[in-house]
Amino acid sequence: MTTPLIKAHGLRKQFISYKKNPGIMGSFTSFFKRNPVYKDAVKGFNLEVNKGEIVGLLGPNGAGKTTLMKMFTGIIVPTEGELKILGSNPWERDKNFRKRIALVMGQKSQLWWDIPAMDSFLLLQKYYEVSNDHFKQRIDKMSSLLGVEELLHIHVRKLSLGERMKMELMASLLHNPEVIFLDEPTIGLDLVAQENIRNFIKDYHRETDCGIIITSHYMQDVNALCDRLVLIFDGEKGYDGTLEDFEDILGSDKSVSFSFKEAQNLEHPLFQGLDTTWNDERTNVDIRLPEEDLCLLSAKIISDLPVEDFATEKLPIERVMKELMNNPEILRQRRGSLKSV
Repeated sequence: MTTPLIKAHGLRKQFISYKKNPGIMGSFTSFFKRNPVYKDAVKGFNLEVNKGEIVGLLGPNGAGKTTLMKMFTGIIVPTEGELKILGSNPWERDKNFRKRIALVMGQKSQLWWDIPAMDSFLLLQKYYEVSNDHFKQRIDKMSSLLGVEELLHIHVRKLSLGERMKMELMASLLHNPEVIFLDEPTIGLDLVAQENIRNFIKDYHRETDCGIIITSHYMQDVNALCDRLVLIFDGEKGYDGTLEDFEDILGSDKSVSFSFKEAQNLEHPLFQGLDTTWNDERTNVDIRLPEEDLCLLSAKIISDLPVEDFATEKLPIERVMKELMNNPEILRQRRGSLKSV
């Protein structure tokens, strides 16, 4: 039986903060009596990730995603539960463990700002004890795939955000890690840079068969890279399954949006019996309907009414995430039908 790269059971992380009353008296009183406030950022979390899997870790802001990533990489210690990454306790920060993982955080930099990226790479080469031959091969291959060969000797502060992100990826993958944690790797990047980063990650995964956990608020990242999704709400896992099953949480109906040049009659026969959501001006409508009816209805509306613009949903996963963030109770109501672990 294959040992999972990542195994978490009953994982919990509790943070303690202290409440202070306002004003000078509040400050004075807090010297003698502190009022603790306890918050479980993660609670009862179970997860197994095997070699070759790319898992998307999704959830709203404050759900516990970054806390999990920090526990997985040993930055913070769990309050309770079992956690093994590559058979090691990550918080012990064993040297061999650190050489087998990588963490890329889209909002944090590991490169030195005032020196060229190549100088940072040379320092990391010594830190990770990468041989000269392997170092050269890795730099040549990754810089070619990312198209940054001409940027290696330019000071990091002079690079664009997208160029810096490419250098961050190179720095994190220099030692050929077996498990990679990507926390918002495309945040703030333009569409072309996002696409380039995604293609690079796919190529690297195809070549190494490593395990990857990725968090992102860009559903395009998840749709392009992940076959498996794990959803976390308020520190608890609500879903663990395939992308296809996740998209079906709200059913298999499709969504189409129409914008009209003028206000419409809501009693028009074309809208009768449909699941519609109108704006206040009655110039825009969102319609949910079975996929087989989508083309025929769209053609009729465009033919009979003054349509200014229309669009079908770009990603079913995006619609599901939006609905779940607006109404997390859907998960609890459907828990029996979800493939949760």
